[in-house]
Amino acid sequence: MKPKDFKYVDYLWDDVKAESLKDDQVELFLYRSNILGADLRITNYGGGNTSCKTIEQDPLTNEKVEVMWVKGSGGDIGTLTRAGIAGLYTGRLRDLKNVYQGLHDEDRMVGLFNHCIYDLDSKAPSIDTPLHGLLPFKHIDHLHPDALIAVAAAQDSEKVTKEIWGDTMGWVPWQKPGFDLGLQLEKCLNDNPGIRGIVLGSHGLFTWGDTSYECYINSLEVIEMASDYIAKKTEANGKVFGGQKVESLPADQRKEKAAQLMPTLRGLCSSENGMIGHFTDSDVVLEYINSHDLEKLAPLGTSCPDHFLRTKIQPLVLALSPDEDLTDQEALLAKLEPAFDAYRDEYKQYYETCKHDNSPAMRDPNPVIIIYPGVGMFSFAKNKQTTRVASEFYINAINVMRGAEAITSYTSLPRQEAFNIEYWLLEEAKLQRMPKEKPLSRKVALITGAGGGIGKAIADKLASEGANVVLTDIAEDRLKEAVATYPSDTASYAVCDVTSHESIADAYKSAVLEFGGVDIVVHSAGLAISKSLLDTTEKDWDLLQNVLVKGQFDLSKQAVAIMKKQNLGGDFIFIASKNGLVSGPNNVGYGTAKAAQQHMARLLAAELGVDGIRVNTVNPDGVIVGSKIWEGEWAEGRAKAYGITVEELPAHYAKRNLLNRIIYPEDIASGVFALAAILDKTTGNIINVDGGMANAFVR
Repeated sequence: MKPKDFKYVDYLWDDVKAESLKDDQVELFLYRSNILGADLRITNYGGGNTSCKTIEQDPLTNEKVEVMWVKGSGGDIGTLTRAGIAGLYTGRLRDLKNVYQGLHDEDRMVGLFNHCIYDLDSKAPSIDTPLHGLLPFKHIDHLHPDALIAVAAAQDSEKVTKEIWGDTMGWVPWQKPGFDLGLQLEKCLNDNPGIRGIVLGSHGLFTWGDTSYECYINSLEVIEMASDYIAKKTEANGKVFGGQKVESLPADQRKEKAAQLMPTLRGLCSSENGMIGHFTDSDVVLEYINSHDLEKLAPLGTSCPDHFLRTKIQPLVLALSPDEDLTDQEALLAKLEPAFDAYRDEYKQYYETCKHDNSPAMRDPNPVIIIYPGVGMFSFAKNKQTTRVASEFYINAINVMRGAEAITSYTSLPRQEAFNIEYWLLEEAKLQRMPKEKPLSRKVALITGAGGGIGKAIADKLASEGANVVLTDIAEDRLKEAVATYPSDTASYAVCDVTSHESIADAYKSAVLEFGGVDIVVHSAGLAISKSLLDTTEKDWDLLQNVLVKGQFDLSKQAVAIMKKQNLGGDFIFIASKNGLVSGPNNVGYGTAKAAQQHMARLLAAELGVDGIRVNTVNPDGVIVGSKIWEGEWAEGRAKAYGITVEELPAHYAKRNLLNRIIYPEDIASGVFALAAILDKTTGNIINVDGGMANAFVR
């Protein structure tokens, strides 16, 4: 086919780019992998794997040997680099057929892959390695396209495969990935010489070629043919998923409902482990969740292992109407808690029924995917990337169900087969090898005044310790620049004027829709006005009170409403000042506001402790370098008060503290982190981060 002829997949091959890589087949294979992974209709994040075979010189014998380069365990073809692949002697890998003892020997074989390593910098080989190694082709793609899995998951899948591709494609029934499946692929090829690929029942697709480009084109053509077949079947059938049963709310109302509900769902999903949320109301999702067939299809679960490993075997469908009143929390929990209990009980029954003597302990029984007809789909997992990817995989599953239903009817994996994948000892070993979570993992922090200075330093610190951070400020340009410094799925921003109730509400709504809720609120937004009593205007006074005091009050009030829905406790950390404790000249407006912040923290700590919500204060002093409030009139005012120049301020403040140390924004951030992650039995406290100011000692 010509590039312009592809309708259902993206043709992304760049001849100029490929020409520049022609002398390095491994780099060309990586390029092919990346462009395949860029199209989510072809394979989702972490799904599928690719390979190529080259002739290399054996470092021990100097002989020419064939080496297979293949995606390693846990990688993603869309972002694959040399660091994520394994290089193995193809001959040695095939020699493993001489020692393979049958299906009971699968796990041992994975350990033997290490005896086949050619490249000592290899990533750990994945379970799919023999599927590539036992086939003779130089370039191989193993993909999970929605259209192909629809064919693979359709009733009479083998018959449908022949109807679409005739004798040009092989078909292998469902089997758990491993060495034996590689043998089945080899047998299928030997029985059907000349085929261009193989459909794996309930699983995916294998295609190949003599060159990287031929392999790429072959993959796209096979997927295009399946997609076209399904499109024609869908058009002939008329209704999708049995037609619409529930009418969606308008887009703005869907977002509003989701924001109202997500903290409650997050709390229920976090009964064993804290969770981060994601919401989507795309057209694909709405077509499925509003349909007559949702009730039939959702309990069947997903078919492809890559799907249900990330989404759990089936979703929780909420028995809520789109126009449900979500404001009565007690009434809402009366409906939701039994539904969650039933889901957990069903999962426990699934585990008990299917477990083996050596199965790992049961994992978290809470749902990952939650469906609210008429509104959208929620997902909850340990971090933002995982929950976003889970959502994407369930959307893939929706596409699979639509296609399979159009072809014949959708079939899912038997529960025992699904369990054997989910609780596979090799899968458990992979989970055990994952890095230890950071102290603030599974937490969401909202920081005001985070466009720069102390606020940005706090956001940096909390994000580096695992938190998802929502940066707020009144300057959107600063926020955009700040958020761009974080890895993907870590941070978001919301323009927020803390003197406006509506602006604060919008910021929290943004945090909830992005991450599911909020756990830590740091009020760092501020300004400083240094004037004598007679020079302080009513406008000066009101501005300081509105930003520092009223802003803190409103931030706290609105956050507590969210935190109580979550029932997970929470943290407020207010950035006050030494000036709230120490009397000094030309400081009546600022010092009074800071003192009010400090006492409000004590009052809130006394009130909210029963809900597990801690309230603490950090008092900086003399943070001149990198602090926004030291720009302009405040610095000039303080310099005048001390009878020095602005340029002399940093040295002046460093010399006057007991440690003779300059205080930086990062030092304040460390104080916030200590209160949020280490001093977890501290509330109503004040930490001075000022180098030691005796007149500011709390006691």
